[in-house]
This record gives sequence, structure tokens and C-alpha cells, in this order.
Amino acid sequence: MKFAIPLAEGKLTAHFGHCEEFAIIEVENDQIKNKEILVPPLHEPGALPRWLHEIGANVIIASGMGQRAIDLFSQNSISVVIGAPSLEPEGLVTSYIDATLATGDNLCDH
Repeated sequence: MKFAIPLAEGKLTAHFGHCEEFAIIEVENDQIKNKEILVPPLHEPGALPRWLHEIGANVIIASGMGQRAIDLFSQNSISVVIGAPSLEPEGLVTSYIDATLATGDNLCDH
């Protein structure tokens, strides 16, 4: 399983579509096996879903996201978890795996 988490200053950012980097975390047997920090393509409709699908992401953990973006990720077989707190990516992924990730409202800012 491969997670994508939009970052600002090393933590989950509320500005999903305009983030400067993503943590890509690979999990095998419920253990984090690899972490990469990647720069996403320029923000344009459909670019992030295509890019994240191409690199093999299965799950996105975000604070908020517009419905159109959620639909585009779904069409690319990527699950979206929204309402997550602004924490470091490893902690978010570990909480997701342990089924303890606290999520709230979609914090989409548009």
C-alpha cells in the first residue's frame, strides 16, 4: 500500500492542491518500508490524480479536498481520507494502519 500526504513544513497541509511537496510512504505488512518526498506537477485540473496514480498511490490522507478532486481520485482507484489533523506523515500513516486516525470535517478551503 502506498500513501500520499501533502506537506508544508514537514506536516500535513490544509492546502492540498497547492502544496509544494508530498510524502509518499510505502507500507508492507502494516510496517512503513519507505518514505520519499516528491515535488508534484504544477496545479491544474486532473494533474495530481494522474500523477499520484502513476506513482502507485492507493490512499491520500488530507485535511480537506473539493468534491471534484475526490471524484477524480476515485476514478484513478485512489482512496481519499479527509479531515485528518496536521501531523507528521509517518504518524498519520501509522494511525491509519492501526485504525486510530482521528478525522473530522472536510477542511477544504474552497
